Amino acid sequence: MVTLQLCQLQVPPGQRLLLHDVSWAEFEAILEELGEHRTARVAYDSGILEIMAPLPEHEYFKETIGDAVKDIAETLEQNYESYGSATWRRQAKQAGLEPDNCFYFQNEALVRGKLHVDLSQDPPPDLALEIDVTSKSLDRFPIYARLRVPEIWCYDDGTLSIYLLQQDRYVQTEQSQAFPSLRVQELPQLIEAYRDRGRLALRRAVRAWVKEQAN
Repeated sequence: MVTLQLCQLQVPPGQRLLLHDVSWAEFEAILEELGEHRTARVAYDSGILEIMAPLPEHEYFKETIGDAVKDIAETLEQNYESYGSATWRRQAKQAGLEPDNCFYFQNEALVRGKLHVDLSQDPPPDLALEIDVTSKSLDRFPIYARLRVPEIWCYDDGTLSIYLLQQDRYVQTEQSQAFPSLRVQELPQLIEAYRDRGRLALRRAVRAWVKEQAN
């Protein structure tokens, strides 16, 4: 029986709530109650549930870096699918989370146009984005590893780090699998340089940066 109530799960912006001994049925019931139209992010790891309410700063970098990924792909004429902060879960692995953004590149053709993706039969996203402006209590790397997401970009305090899944753990690397020809670690500096010039100017700058490196 599900005993948790939605009123227990109200989290102020910038704060997080950690719950223990949450069953898979309770996790799914909480997701249903919270609904899809919300800003809170959830992560589930073998009975531990974290709910985090992001700050505007978090959302700014989530949107900005997410837009940069799309601009890069389009400039390189590379097909992609974007599923935003969709909930990814595998009951058999007792793992579930919502990235700040996620994309398909290598496996794009396998999910093209799909409105429902099931990890029991479909591949996981090729790239997940994590914004760590507000530190998270629950280590997401083991969850991502059980979901078999091959690449994670982590943005934290002006630094963008790339992690690739090797065996069952993530190893930091200098080269992205999604965009091996680009120095994607330069994106935070580009964003900072154009942050006060407006979103349109920034997106144009990202596309110009891609063309310069591609030549």
